[in-house]
Amino acid sequence: MSASRATIREIVLTPIAFRDPPLLNAIGVHEPWALRTIVEIHTDAGPLGLGETYGDQGHLERLRRVAPTLVGLDVFALNAVRAQVARTLGGTVGGDRHGLTGHINLGGTIDRVFASFEVALLDIQGQLLGRPVCDLLGGAVRDRVAYSAYLFYKWAAHPGEAPDAFGEALDPAGIVAQARAFIDRHGFSAIKLKGGVFPPEQETAAVQALRAAFPQHLLRIDPNAAWTVETSLAVARELDGVIEYLEDPTPGIEDMGRVAAGTPIPLATNMCVVAYDHIAPAVEHKAIRVLLGDHHYWGGLVRSRQLALICETFGIGMSMHSNSHLGISLMAMTHLAAATPNLGYACDTHYPWNSADEIIAGGALQFVDGALPVPTTPGLGVTLDRDALARAHERYLDCAIRVRDDTAYMQRFHPGYSGVLPRW
Repeated sequence: MSASRATIREIVLTPIAFRDPPLLNAIGVHEPWALRTIVEIHTDAGPLGLGETYGDQGHLERLRRVAPTLVGLDVFALNAVRAQVARTLGGTVGGDRHGLTGHINLGGTIDRVFASFEVALLDIQGQLLGRPVCDLLGGAVRDRVAYSAYLFYKWAAHPGEAPDAFGEALDPAGIVAQARAFIDRHGFSAIKLKGGVFPPEQETAAVQALRAAFPQHLLRIDPNAAWTVETSLAVARELDGVIEYLEDPTPGIEDMGRVAAGTPIPLATNMCVVAYDHIAPAVEHKAIRVLLGDHHYWGGLVRSRQLALICETFGIGMSMHSNSHLGISLMAMTHLAAATPNLGYACDTHYPWNSADEIIAGGALQFVDGALPVPTTPGLGVTLDRDALARAHERYLDCAIRVRDDTAYMQRFHPGYSGVLPRW
């Protein structure tokens, strides 16, 4: 059978759960189990394509509605697949609690569902053509993709459990120790601190402690819109010359523009610009100089390359957003970053926090000097460990978590806690 006529024969969706440490953020704390869905697309030509996407119940239900309707479609016909996703979902609008943007990115429902299947289809295309996925996106412009040490304030353990391997980090000393562990193990040359947890002066002190401990490393902080405009400007004055960019200090495009007008530090976002119709107002208000893309909600790898071209047109730099994820997502991110010339910042990744429960054959992917080598084998370059996948699915069935809710989990232990932003 001609590779150009390969069609979808079956789609298998497997919800999984894997361990997530008690990582603190502006709206609460991560629950003990993170949820994802593994997508397998089988074809009549033989190759199997893999994808990884959100695991929250609403998103999973939408995937299950769409999957049967894609059977019989050409694996190269991405436009037809997206049109079928749109027809099946109709006017369905729904968030998925994949972090601090999922519940507000309601308009991107079709993009998020389509992206779940698109990565697997590109994996198949690459296998049929004998080329890596990055070649389908225009070709690799780099042979390694740099990632950052993604630091979190965290408890020593989830309440009622023994301390985890990562340890407690609730003050500047704890953050520096966490950074040192990540850098020693993975070789990262950029460091990002997830803020919005403690008063800004405490988090600024942590950034200054990181600067003292790692004078050659690039630094960033992301308080997830926990600060007012005034507080954001005060922090920016304190950290001018210390950080490479300040991510989402305050909510909304207009207020981000006000902060941007008052500091030379580039502002970055994955919160106020999360859909294509946000780009024009962001440019109008000069709100950002760095966009953290994410193929999971920008509509897949191909549309993310188109997003990069739009950013290049308006002089906006590119990095990559991350959520709790495993190796299929990390490999898709790596192919995309490899084929995106204007991606000039180390990408975010939660992978070091979650990789112990990897479900790809060969176990956890290994960073080399803070980067992943770009695969040169056909497709994504990963296959499933069936036993590990089965264990991850059993964890999903047993854990009883079906919707991520950082705020509700925090409220179990601090009943008066509120996730309302901005906080300071």
